[in-house]
Amino acid sequence: MEVERTPLTFDEVHNWDDDTRWELLDGRTYAMSSPSVLHQDVVLALALRLSPQFQGGPCRLYTAPLDVKLSENDLVQPDLFVVCQPGQNKGGYIDGAPRLIVEVLSPSTQRHDRIRKLDLYGKSAVAECWLVTPHPFMVEVYTNLGGLFARVCAASEKDGFRSQAFPELKLDLAELFASLPPAGALDEVREATPGYLTYQ
Repeated sequence: MEVERTPLTFDEVHNWDDDTRWELLDGRTYAMSSPSVLHQDVVLALALRLSPQFQGGPCRLYTAPLDVKLSENDLVQPDLFVVCQPGQNKGGYIDGAPRLIVEVLSPSTQRHDRIRKLDLYGKSAVAECWLVTPHPFMVEVYTNLGGLFARVCAASEKDGFRSQAFPELKLDLAELFASLPPAGALDEVREATPGYLTYQ
């Protein structure tokens, strides 16, 4: 028989004194694995290009590790996020939903980010969420529609996209991708025509 656990709270987990990065979703704790070098390369490249676009304005860009309190039983550490209300900055953590969250996916975190956290972000009134796949490179943009996220676009390094939360934001995905170290070629699906087929 499984023993029912008492849900943990933000205050309990936020004050844990150890070297593990913890997230708390619905009162349950999740130990976050150490990110890969490629993951950190992508986070840094995004931060370098996004940070100048928020300087001098009311919104600030932050990067992990920094606790974000979404409720008494929900604590997350998004890879990057934008906060626009000064009162949310509590010094040691951010209180309330960011306007934009960016999660860089890793094999170890992909299901956690896509299922658990995306659902939580929607319920917590995060306006927009980007899911970034490092290899093959892809950015998926989700917008919040009444507590549920709808994907509004997906873009590769050859494409562009527009943020609905920040329409003035500009991000050159080709330039960002070119700044990343080579990650190895993939035999991706591509348009092709059989040699025996000719068009009139």
